[in-house]
Amino acid sequence: MKAKIFTAGFLLIIILFSCKSQANNLYIPVPDEEYFIFDNAIGIDIGDIYETRDGGESIYLPEWFRAFLYGGVEAVEGFFYYSDKYIFISVNQGDNFAALKRWADNFSELQDFPMLAAARIEKKIIKSSSLYPDDEYGLFFERFIKYAYNAEYPGALKEDTYWIKLNEDNENTDESAGAAEGYMFFILISIDKHVMQPIIDNMAAQAAADTAPAGAQAAAVSRLRQNFFEGF
Repeated sequence: MKAKIFTAGFLLIIILFSCKSQANNLYIPVPDEEYFIFDNAIGIDIGDIYETRDGGESIYLPEWFRAFLYGGVEAVEGFFYYSDKYIFISVNQGDNFAALKRWADNFSELQDFPMLAAARIEKKIIKSSSLYPDDEYGLFFERFIKYAYNAEYPGALKEDTYWIKLNEDNENTDESAGAAEGYMFFILISIDKHVMQPIIDNMAAQAAADTAPAGAQAAAVSRLRQNFFEGF
């Protein structure tokens, strides 16, 4: 199966490197927006949908999915019934319907959700940085992300799975945006904020204790921890 997998808030394409002169550290800005795959950058035009889980074309799109197409995960989290939850959407694409359905049916909150959670945590750290994160936070950054990928997130719930088939004859379909061919499957996962936030707080505290950042890095770590859930 030719397929592409996106963690819709969540797999990041990140180029991290450190550039130092012999005498002084050079200022290295945080990666530009081009280094991220955003949740609202799937690149789907509703008019290109001609088959869905619930019937032909796009007239039956569920509310959360329509919101996701227009505004990404942030738009889905804007619904009042998700006000106390974080929403994650995992996306897989290809031309083999049976294989994609197996992927969606076998999605495990225990085994697969940590990838989504860690990618969102990593994105938050990078977007909060003035420098590249490994420069600004030192070893804390690496340790924090390692904990995030290996953590358990009890309470994560796969709420819905939806699939669409795109109009492959449309010459305007943008392959680089991730909507070029065949089927796309979307998995909606939620987790209560009051459950996830303490898990992240504990991972950050452990990473800080393990790495003992000092000086400017210690100050940066402290700011990150204090403001982590603003815009998360």
